[in-house]
Amino acid sequence: MNVIIITGASEGIGAEMATQLARTKGASVALVLAARQAAKLDAVAHVCRQHGAQVMCLPSDVSVRADCEALIAQTVQQFGRIDTLINNAGISAHALLHEVDAAHLDWYEELMRVNLWGTIWCTHAALPHLKAARGRIVAVSSLAGLVGVPGRTAYCTSKFAMNGFMEALRTELMSDGVSVTIAYPGVVATDIRRRGFNALGQPAGSSGLSEDKAMPVDECVQKILQGTERRQRDVLMSPIAHLGRWLKLLAPSRVDRMAWAALKKSDTTR
Repeated sequence: MNVIIITGASEGIGAEMATQLARTKGASVALVLAARQAAKLDAVAHVCRQHGAQVMCLPSDVSVRADCEALIAQTVQQFGRIDTLINNAGISAHALLHEVDAAHLDWYEELMRVNLWGTIWCTHAALPHLKAARGRIVAVSSLAGLVGVPGRTAYCTSKFAMNGFMEALRTELMSDGVSVTIAYPGVVATDIRRRGFNALGQPAGSSGLSEDKAMPVDECVQKILQGTERRQRDVLMSPIAHLGRWLKLLAPSRVDRMAWAALKKSDTTR
């Protein structure tokens, strides 16, 4: 039995991951689905069970360390092992720093607790079991974790930090047979940006980015799961992602101008 934990599994990329894994692996997989919204988790679980997968739903808030540790402990208690941990839970945000007054700056910390600390806490608790299984760790990052994007200071900070944690951990685990895969989606057709924070720390209600070329969520998930299966270091989703990574090294000022131009374009299309 292949035991896979997915955080942020109630919708978007996480829900699609669970569905695709259930569809392709059927009765050979046990899925542990974690998110804050129990009713949505149950709906995803219902679909997965129709494909023959074993499913356990654990309503959890990864911004709470005790919830992260309980998620791992209950998984091991139920299934006796962990083969893959997919750190997918995350919050988006879109606000220029000067738009955020001091009274509302606390949401930066909240975002970090979900995007960074939730990943650290879940991974730390799962590590002995992943080592025993010579398993896989996945971090769903973002292109905003590779290139600084205006209006995304909080989000970029959390994803850059997640990447650093995962890259350092990868080298620590070289002799343990545990792979670390970092996925870098761009704009994907989910509601994450609309539900992310605005300058007041409230749900934005709109994306803040151009959505006209958003990648379908099923295509994004296929790429992540293929990279996970192959134990790839990084999963870059598109030619522009590969180009952006190299341009940042070769012509960083050009990348800055491109990012600013993209922001101005999105301002006119909201």
